[in-house]
Amino acid sequence: MTMRNFINKYNKDYYGGGLMMLLGLGAAVQGKTYNIGSLNRMGPGFFPVTLGVLLVLVGAMIAIGAKAATPEAEEKYIAPEWRGWICIVLSILAFLVLGVYGGLLPATIAIVFISAMGDRNNSLKSALLLSLGMGVICIIVFWWALKLQFPLFQWG
Repeated sequence: MTMRNFINKYNKDYYGGGLMMLLGLGAAVQGKTYNIGSLNRMGPGFFPVTLGVLLVLVGAMIAIGAKAATPEAEEKYIAPEWRGWICIVLSILAFLVLGVYGGLLPATIAIVFISAMGDRNNSLKSALLLSLGMGVICIIVFWWALKLQFPLFQWG
């Protein structure tokens, strides 16, 4: 194997921090195209710019923390986590399809259940309990408290 196939566990923090910084920068730049306003009268761009700046700062702290914790000689091959990637992508697709044809509750239960199955430590029972719990929270927060204009159930 070449050195390019080797990765240490701290490189994930570099990549994760860099990705967070990139997403934060994108959100801040896009948010600047809207009126930012002030703390007293926030405009539509205030939240994306603030969130973007916070993401950049958190990403930088993660990358700096990885640099501080990186031992020089510890390198080993870590296989890609294909199960996690596939489950996350499938859960987003399931949310999109079920959100249109099934409603908010089935879409929420599906996205949480399928995403939870991406973790090898989760069992079917724990993923099901987590998804049902998030379904209850979804009903309370989004449907009842916030009155989100997204039907709870929808057939068709």
